[in-house]
Amino acid sequence: MTALSPYQQDLRDRLLAVPVVPAPAPWQPVFESCAAVGGLLGIGFAAHPDSGDDLVMVVSTDGHGLFDAVTGERIARDRDPDPETPDPAADLTCPGLGPVAGSRVHIAGLYGGGLHTTATGSWHVEVVAPSWPNERVLLSHGSGMPYRDPHGERCWHIFHSHYSELRAVGFSPSGRTLAVATSSDVTLWTRPPSP
Repeated sequence: MTALSPYQQDLRDRLLAVPVVPAPAPWQPVFESCAAVGGLLGIGFAAHPDSGDDLVMVVSTDGHGLFDAVTGERIARDRDPDPETPDPAADLTCPGLGPVAGSRVHIAGLYGGGLHTTATGSWHVEVVAPSWPNERVLLSHGSGMPYRDPHGERCWHIFHSHYSELRAVGFSPSGRTLAVATSSDVTLWTRPPSP
């Protein structure tokens, strides 16, 4: 096994030392802590056809659910979806539920795919694993460099996946929702639309 360089060791030590902190303003948590979703396979985003608000599709071994990303309210549920959705050999989509029925929702998670890692306003999200397999989610703003800037100024350690396997991390296409999905739950943050 190759030893870490002094730079790599310093970086690892700094990432291990920073505590989990709340996401900075204007980000607000949607749930008090998280929404438990046993057997979570993946998540995706859709826009409400009337309001344009973000909706979060959650796919698990117990079915599919659709959540309002601002309130956290579950607005639709399918306990018996097609067992091949998302189809890992196709386009990683699921049929929409509730207000987005009749459309397809792209899903990121266990089967692959990905969510946006940047959002308007110069927000960035990154996953690091200085103590693999326990992964950490870093949120940064502006030219915030998670490897250089002091923690809590332009970079924040907002989530530590030490109890479940990380499935997907990223922003909605609108950039108004940030999601972290693990094999057991989903954590959401929201921010108001840009003026």
